[in-house]
Amino acid sequence: MKPDEQDKDFPWWLLIAAGLAAWMLWSVVADDLYRQVLGTLSRGIWITVFVTLVAFFSASAIGLGLASASLSRHLILRQIARFYIEIVRGIPILVLLLYVAFVLAPALVAGWNWVTGALGLDPIRNRDFPLLWRAVLALTIGYSAFIAEVFRAGLQSVDHGQIEAAQALGLTGWQRFRHIVFPQAIRTILPPLGNDFVAMIKDSSLVSVLGVLDITQLGKLTAAGNFLYFETYNVVALIYLIMTVTLSLLLRRLEARMRSRHG
Repeated sequence: MKPDEQDKDFPWWLLIAAGLAAWMLWSVVADDLYRQVLGTLSRGIWITVFVTLVAFFSASAIGLGLASASLSRHLILRQIARFYIEIVRGIPILVLLLYVAFVLAPALVAGWNWVTGALGLDPIRNRDFPLLWRAVLALTIGYSAFIAEVFRAGLQSVDHGQIEAAQALGLTGWQRFRHIVFPQAIRTILPPLGNDFVAMIKDSSLVSVLGVLDITQLGKLTAAGNFLYFETYNVVALIYLIMTVTLSLLLRRLEARMRSRHG
């Protein structure tokens, strides 16, 4: 089957998923137990969204810098970028969360206290570095390495002849990047970048191991308190499913619009 024929297939999977979601939503609306669980878990939605957005945009900024460094003409910058990317990509996100929370964060606090001590300022304690921000830092570090590879592949997809032509016209490096390279690279970058965003929403559930009160952590606490494991984790799964599937569909539509506009 050709790719264009596949795109025209009716999304039966989406219809089935929508039916299941509608049934689960009806169960939540019609059942007092489900409504109680949803009311408790709704407080964690904002934490999940906050952690995901802050970590994703921070990781994207760092990833773009790493991608630029890995394509630099300077050997030292390339080696530093490759070292960071390969090391971080080899560490599971859960392990990275624990390492950042209980190793890197105390080291940062100690370093900060050493600097402020030399300046005669008051020190801070480890508890002054909230677990929420340790989780954000860990996700930022972890995903920046993956996003760097996305940006690198997108930047390398641009025809080098166009860059040379822009350089011959006297455009500066920033002007070449802004007007020539990035507008073309974004079409290659957007799909995998969107996939990383969806993956980060799911991986944000791992911050529950640090006690951050996201959806998953509130679900564990709720189920431990009322022993309604079936109802609680049904709602947890439904919330994540709605967020990820909705975002995936929006990204797919944006990708199709960009492809039709430039295609």
